[in-house]
Amino acid sequence: MKAYSLDMRQKIVNTYEAGNTSVRKVAERFQVSKSTVQELLKRKRETGKLLPRQAKGGKPSQLFGQEEQIKEMVVEHPDYTLAEYCEYWQDKTGVRLSESAMCRFLHKQKLTVKKKPYAAAKPIKKVQKSSG
Repeated sequence: MKAYSLDMRQKIVNTYEAGNTSVRKVAERFQVSKSTVQELLKRKRETGKLLPRQAKGGKPSQLFGQEEQIKEMVVEHPDYTLAEYCEYWQDKTGVRLSESAMCRFLHKQKLTVKKKPYAAAKPIKKVQKSSG
């Protein structure tokens, strides 16, 4: 879920700090949970700021730490498709990857491979009109 804007956070805290209201009423007024209001008040009290925390988590790529081997693979086989890279990697290491995982990793490493469109690779045939 997307974090509440800094403006919204400030309004919630200012409303509570103005007094004459409870956490529950502030939560109802801004249509947020009571725990959200409590968390914002706690953050303001402890840090003096209302900025959202840095996002954490996410699973590292199976290719993390393999940057040099991937770079060598791309240099050695610049004309491979994503499917061929995945197959090559599985044969070499035993690790099976999806094409999307390979694509994301190549993109993050700025190892994108330029491909010629299929139509450009085919020879162009001229069609002669028959007179009739």
